[in-house]
Order: sequence, then C-alpha cells, then structure tokens
Amino acid sequence: MPVLSRSRDGYKEVGKASFYANKFQGRLTASGAVFDQNAKTAAHKKLSFGSKVKVTNLTNGKSIMVIINDRGPFVKGRIIDLLRSAFSLIGSLDSGVIKVRIEVVR
Repeated sequence: MPVLSRSRDGYKEVGKASFYANKFQGRLTASGAVFDQNAKTAAHKKLSFGSKVKVTNLTNGKSIMVIINDRGPFVKGRIIDLLRSAFSLIGSLDSGVIKVRIEVVR
C-alpha cells in the first residue's frame, strides 16, 4: 500500500512505479499534451499538471525529475506511471515495476 506524507518540504509518497505501453505514443494525455515516450513526463492520480516530481528508485538510489501531465496509474498499488525513457534511467525495463519514492519539488 502506498505511504503518503506531507512535510514542509512538500508532498512525498512511497509505492510502486510502472511505465506506459508503446500503444499510447502520439495520443493526447489528460492535460492535452501529446504523449511522447522520449519525454520526461509521468502520470499521477492527484498531483496537479505541471508538478515537478523527483522519482527515486529505492533499490538502487537512482533518481529522475519528471513533470506530471497525465492521470493514472489505474492499477492498485501503483502510484506513478513513467514514460519508458524515464523509467529506463532509474530501473530495468525487464522488471516492469519498481519501488519508488516521489517528492514534489515545485
């Protein structure tokens, strides 16, 4: 189950991250942006579009900054969907799902 916390540093959450399937390439996101697998963007159920989020893989400590521009994920237990390119920078695509901490930085 995802763990939420709020501090003076902002919104933080721990849970599972996954990545989008290629079939979404070129479609519109919930914010109206065109979906691009090479962008550093992500989907979250509640965070505002345009939120800048640091995503850290809790297994290897690797992090990436992404911008929220879509809604999701819609799979129980997952807190963020990353684009394939962003996911590959912090985890193995073969794993499909990784445990992460997300932190809103603006």
